[in-house]
Amino acid sequence: MAFEALFKPIQIGKHTIRNRVVSTAHAEVYATDGGMTTDRYVKYYEEKAKGGCGLCICGGSSIVSIDSPQGWWSSVNLSTDRIIPHFQNLADAVHKHGGKIMIQITHMGRRSRWDGYDWSTLVSPSGIREPVHRSTCKTIEVEEIHRIIYDFTQAARRAKEGGLDGVELSAVHQHLIDQFWSPRVNKRTDEWGGSFENRMRFGMEVLKAVRAEVGDDFVVGMRITGDEFHPDGLDHEEMKRIAAYYDATGMVDYFGVVGSGCDTHNTLANVIPNMSYPPEPFLHLASGIKEVVSVPVIHAQNIKDPNQAQRILEGGYVDLVGMTRAHIADPHIIAKIKNNQVDQIKQCVGANYCIDRQYQGLDVLCIQNAATSREYMGLPHIIEKTEGPRRKVVIVGGGPAGMEAARVCAERGHDVTLFEAKDQIGGQITIASKAPQRDQIAGITRWYQLELTRLEVDQRLGTKADEAAIADLRPDVVILATGGQPFLSQVPDWGFDEDKSKSLVVSTWDILDGSVEPGKNVLVFDTICEFSGVSAADYLADKGSRVEIVTDDIKPGAAVGGTTFPTYYRSLYEKEVIMTSDLALHKVYREGESLVAVLENEYTGAMEERVVDQVVVENGVRPDEALYYTLKERSRNKGQTDIEALYAIKPQPCLSESGDGFVLFRLGDCTAPRNTHAAIYDALRLCKDF
Repeated sequence: MAFEALFKPIQIGKHTIRNRVVSTAHAEVYATDGGMTTDRYVKYYEEKAKGGCGLCICGGSSIVSIDSPQGWWSSVNLSTDRIIPHFQNLADAVHKHGGKIMIQITHMGRRSRWDGYDWSTLVSPSGIREPVHRSTCKTIEVEEIHRIIYDFTQAARRAKEGGLDGVELSAVHQHLIDQFWSPRVNKRTDEWGGSFENRMRFGMEVLKAVRAEVGDDFVVGMRITGDEFHPDGLDHEEMKRIAAYYDATGMVDYFGVVGSGCDTHNTLANVIPNMSYPPEPFLHLASGIKEVVSVPVIHAQNIKDPNQAQRILEGGYVDLVGMTRAHIADPHIIAKIKNNQVDQIKQCVGANYCIDRQYQGLDVLCIQNAATSREYMGLPHIIEKTEGPRRKVVIVGGGPAGMEAARVCAERGHDVTLFEAKDQIGGQITIASKAPQRDQIAGITRWYQLELTRLEVDQRLGTKADEAAIADLRPDVVILATGGQPFLSQVPDWGFDEDKSKSLVVSTWDILDGSVEPGKNVLVFDTICEFSGVSAADYLADKGSRVEIVTDDIKPGAAVGGTTFPTYYRSLYEKEVIMTSDLALHKVYREGESLVAVLENEYTGAMEERVVDQVVVENGVRPDEALYYTLKERSRNKGQTDIEALYAIKPQPCLSESGDGFVLFRLGDCTAPRNTHAAIYDALRLCKDF
């Protein structure tokens, strides 16, 4: 009853949705075989339906026409009848668990890339290129307008014949429909531009043609923005006018409302708010649209937990809540709420690993849930008890790999002891959470703390494991997840010394974990260009340091994702951090009370110097391998992981082989430094069959 509003059914068109929670449309980058919804795709959405999601709207930016390129990010292709039997499989998989399934359909117009696959000629109302994709486009001709309107009808027909419950017209994020709406892009003087009614014409003709094609028993929704956040674009009052205009036709069954356009890098960050944003930052825009329309309104932006969702629904701000990233983190979130297991929900932390991968053309994955989208490979969300022997498992290291290994082994029913040298688990997650914009990533560790306590894992914190301590436990399996240390010794001329009082450089870890006080005038050299460098620069500036961040890459934070780096840049520019590219740290030497950093231009070899009082270096991590090599020769398998079995998600053969002593594995950064997802993925696929 605490979440009564979430579980209240609602009517959308002629369909009843079993609860108020929606997984909204997002590009999954799973569609294969020319944009078909094959096995991986189907099982990803089936898991959400199995977990209780009321409505899944799949296929963000699924194309209706062949000149709206889909190949480079593997979106669903509705421009061909080939999709129909694939949709039937998808619909059957979701419906058998009581869920509803729809798909978003669109023509991207200028918002795409032309340089691949069919080498399409992109179109837009007035031939104005989009900044994010940098793609040129032609001014769409009237004949093409009518052809694309027809393509929308055929896409909707295919969705209906495939057994889906509806389609969502994408008029958001500067797709073709809202490109016609926006005076920022539409400069036409014919019947398709100029006046309000003319700018609305293309979307209206699409809506009328689609409704005529599919009839009244098929849901037709529309996703719109609440405000483009451009001075020359569509503001909130204009978007309310647009919503009311389309609502008055009686042909729209619901509106999905999000905040912000996304045709620039800065506005793109607003669309999928990362952990630096407050909860539901654009709810007011959706609520404003709800005031002027007569059909249900869905809102999805940074709604992560059931209490938040319940409050929004009880307040009447919107009719349904989109919890899309929440379902990527935990597709069983609704079932856990229903079963009074709220503390067991793996809550999204807003790391945006999922969407930032998508903007690189990579498949959407969750930073903390390695089973998401790998259901088709046999990776489980629910770990079953072993039917084999109960083993004694010793795990050394409480970072992401160690925490996941301990959880999975304990869920399997094994006797698990976890050693962690520090007085808390978390590893590098704990360090990352000290940065001004990354505090919520600590939510990953909080979930593991709850789970390891629930599973009664023997956690020996503040205890550095050695060979004797491990041997005393007489383990069957030893898993090393000891991580690594900042790699500052690679270049001798940097002047690194293990004694921090003598070292000329310190690491980003030293700064973020507080073991070294920030200097007043600091140079941060970041050759990795992921989160640690920009986080340290942001942290230092927040503490009052004058900061320059230097990289030999194309720009600071070059490997930070497309929805995330803009939030760092906003903060760094506001704090007057100097950002310098194309320079490598060649040497550091002391001169009086100061340090001199010698920088070398990547392209010319020219040298320049900075006089500072602190040099912070981010050069990645070197594996901590000492304990591994101490134990390796004593182990039955010589520490070797059968990678063919690992990659095939099969049990390790050494576990079924007889013999005395223990088998030894290592995970995470103590094998090779990668990232949080990789560490958790390896732990899950290794330990799920123990």
